[in-house]
Amino acid sequence: MKLHASGEDYLETILVLQKKRGMVRSVDVARHMEVSKPSVCHAVATLRDGGFLMMDEDHFLHLTDVGREVAERIYERHRFFTEQLIAAGVDPKTAEADACRIEHTISQDSFEKIRRAHEQER
Repeated sequence: MKLHASGEDYLETILVLQKKRGMVRSVDVARHMEVSKPSVCHAVATLRDGGFLMMDEDHFLHLTDVGREVAERIYERHRFFTEQLIAAGVDPKTAEADACRIEHTISQDSFEKIRRAHEQER
């Protein structure tokens, strides 16, 4: 299943919330992303059907191995581009928003090369 940027954002949010809180429910995702609960329910159903996450009997969300892999990849890109933009003098709020757009459009190959070039500069 091909994920759209919104699906990647949901997976990334679930990952971030799991790191902060341990357990995550749909309502937590809705609050964090500032979207409606029905939007989250629709996204969760789509991601569950695609094999990216599961919901247990207590309605807690759990990323599958595939879902965690996608979420970690997106989160890594997000952190990298946010840090680079802030270091370049971009306002942190703008850097966050721009990084969110960049993380979805850049190819894995381009990201790897930019990251390697940055590491070599250090």
